[in-house]
Amino acid sequence: MSDVLFEMNHIRKSFDGTEVLKDISLCVNKGEVISIIGPGVSGQSTRLKRATLVEKKEGGEMSDRGETVCRDEKGKSVYTSQNELKKIHNYFGLVFQNFNLFPHYSVMKNIVDAPVHVQKVPLKDAEKRARDLLEPFGLADKENAYPCQLSGGQQQRVSIARELALDPQILFFDEPTSALDPELTKDVLNVIKQLASEHMTMIIVTHEMNFARKVSDRVLFMEHGYIQRQGTPEEVPDSDDDRIREFVGKLTDTE
Repeated sequence: MSDVLFEMNHIRKSFDGTEVLKDISLCVNKGEVISIIGPGVSGQSTRLKRATLVEKKEGGEMSDRGETVCRDEKGKSVYTSQNELKKIHNYFGLVFQNFNLFPHYSVMKNIVDAPVHVQKVPLKDAEKRARDLLEPFGLADKENAYPCQLSGGQQQRVSIARELALDPQILFFDEPTSALDPELTKDVLNVIKQLASEHMTMIIVTHEMNFARKVSDRVLFMEHGYIQRQGTPEEVPDSDDDRIREFVGKLTDTE
């Protein structure tokens, strides 16, 4: 049985006539952690949204666990049925850089709302799952708190717990620490490290270079809409490519 969990081939996407993703192909194996680095204009976050079906692609094909999500016909992406897309969407989790918690919901309700209303999980079971997630995240006493009562690091940990409550097959992180100060950043990175040790499949857009070295199986450098280079956490940051070395040299780490 193949270990390939998710695959994209020749993905393209434009905004306002500007092509931001030009020819992106990626194969992700079960349990693999991939970090994406590169200038912010290179479309990494767009790529995450493409992958999780938040936005539709203009060209290319994608498959999930061997099942076709979209196929390429004459340079255009043609998607499978809406029912299939809805089912496949549940396999992906996306953690945003700005948390995206519902401000009028408690921590508990933020976590259980989607499992109860989308996946039809009984409330009692969803609440138990939420508490099981909050405990190791150091948030066991915060289930009745509201986002405005939490620090940025706590909000980001809640947003991770919210995605994990849906039991995703693969978890995407869109610069999960960019809105946090260095002390809070470490707390969130420790959570991601723990998930990596548990073999959670993850794709992480990050500027935390030391963190990427420690947690990743592969590192991708993206620029100008292409994956310019990919390899081990040692190969890419220490590349003899002048452009990559210049970029990595400008990164500031909290590790």
